[in-house]
Amino acid sequence: MKSGYPFIFFIVTTSFMLLVDLYAFRGIRVLTGNMNAGYRSVIHTIYWLVPLFITMLLVYIWYNFQYLSSPKIFKLWTLMVGLFILFYVPKLIFSVFQILNDAARVLGFVITRIADKNTTLASAGLTMTRLEFITKIGILAAAVPFFSILHGITRGRFKYKVNNIRLSFRNLPDKFDKYRIVHISDWHIGSLYGHERQVEESIDIINRQKPDLILFSGDLVNNIADEVEPFIHILSKMKAVDGVYSILGNHDYGEYVNWESEEKHGKNMQKLFDYQSQSGFHLLKNDSIIINKEDQQIGLAGVENWGLPPFSQFGDLNKTLEKISHLPFKILMSHDPSHWDAEIRPKTDVDLTLSGHTHGMQFGIDIPGIKWSPVQWKYPRWSGLYSEDNQHLYVNVGIGYIGFPGRVGIYPEISVIELNKES
Repeated sequence: MKSGYPFIFFIVTTSFMLLVDLYAFRGIRVLTGNMNAGYRSVIHTIYWLVPLFITMLLVYIWYNFQYLSSPKIFKLWTLMVGLFILFYVPKLIFSVFQILNDAARVLGFVITRIADKNTTLASAGLTMTRLEFITKIGILAAAVPFFSILHGITRGRFKYKVNNIRLSFRNLPDKFDKYRIVHISDWHIGSLYGHERQVEESIDIINRQKPDLILFSGDLVNNIADEVEPFIHILSKMKAVDGVYSILGNHDYGEYVNWESEEKHGKNMQKLFDYQSQSGFHLLKNDSIIINKEDQQIGLAGVENWGLPPFSQFGDLNKTLEKISHLPFKILMSHDPSHWDAEIRPKTDVDLTLSGHTHGMQFGIDIPGIKWSPVQWKYPRWSGLYSEDNQHLYVNVGIGYIGFPGRVGIYPEISVIELNKES
């Protein structure tokens, strides 16, 4: 596996790093120019140790690329991604200011050539002090994303946020008034090796909501079923009056792994089903169940993953809903929110659909009055509640993470949805 895509990725990434590092280092030299030689040497050494360490990680991952789906190698991949984003986003911003600095120098040079021969760089208003000022502004501008990303990695990824949503329905049976649903999604449990305490903390928060029902809308793993095994005893602590139900997300199918045979792929899927059961999940695969409160009922359905290309479409909506088509109120779990506009809303009478998948890109702004993430350019329904007529979609931005080991502005979510009988 030292050719093809892994090799191209390695070459492109290391080439990008080298170019950015060389360019940004010019600014570092300006900023450290007046320092004591010893301090300057320490700063320069630390500067170059970071890309050296990231390159070593890249080499190791490239060499073991065929094992990328294993939890150990995937965790190193996550570490590498985190360090890359932490250092190279700020360096890229810093480099923009170096470009402005160079543009100012070129402008000054041109002025001295085309103006009176006595015109100097200083008389053109482009002194070294002014150019150093641009570099200092650049380092301050780069510090903002650096500390934001650092907070996202060290604290943001485990800064669990409980969102309370109250929904009212005329067709909700009386006995289900004030019914509490905890909705979670996208655990990507393999990313959480070594963070068992934080997983337990999230489950304590879930249980403190005193839910009638817990619904997990897919992506329990990153790649393979073995990721779940160390967490079974923790996940099984989730408790709800009417049980814990789950569906499969795009990552749960193991489609991002190069399996040696279909037989091994099938065994992985069966193992995932078994682990979900041992963890206390009732997995719904294009299926539905009826929830009873005395003599009244509502329907709960779970469709398999259905996404817009390139994501697979395993979902069969008609099959999923056939057992509960006669019921007055229906809840559906569908991992990908694009399914709602494509099929669910126009073709069914499902009252409440619960999705995940987007993660809110693990980056954005979510404060009163402002809600933004780059992921909305691909998924218009990417976070929170969406309503059309009498149908509702709630998109949970996920409780875990994948790839980038952090969350900046978009924190792990535990949704508490209370159903109310509209009078």
